[in-house]
Amino acid sequence: MSIPVNARVRAVLNFLVCLHAARSLMEAQDVASAPVRFKKLQAEVVRARALLSFAPTSGRPARFLDAKSGWGRFQAEQARQMAQALGLPDLRELVLARHILLYAHSGGDVVLLSLRHERQLGYGLPKHPT
Repeated sequence: MSIPVNARVRAVLNFLVCLHAARSLMEAQDVASAPVRFKKLQAEVVRARALLSFAPTSGRPARFLDAKSGWGRFQAEQARQMAQALGLPDLRELVLARHILLYAHSGGDVVLLSLRHERQLGYGLPKHPT
């Protein structure tokens, strides 16, 4: 039996931008149901934080890192640069109910990088990772 890691989980500004974009999209789709839907997403993120602090490798390996298209390779390089700038070697994805959370991690540190809806082709990543 392994001991829980109790990793530190934090988010970069880009992750918060993605949350805001998700909320805006929900409001554009249906302003009446948006608050409830966004609260569900927030609750999923809170549960994801708890899971990742307990077990940083809970997510799957980030599938888009092996992309063949030009756009996919560009996105993969952006994500790798973000992780490298943070000093975190591994990129993973955690599947939520309708969204996928991209994060970088090491043994005791997890950083939430981006969030996308399951129907989106790519992650919202900053043009110049910091």
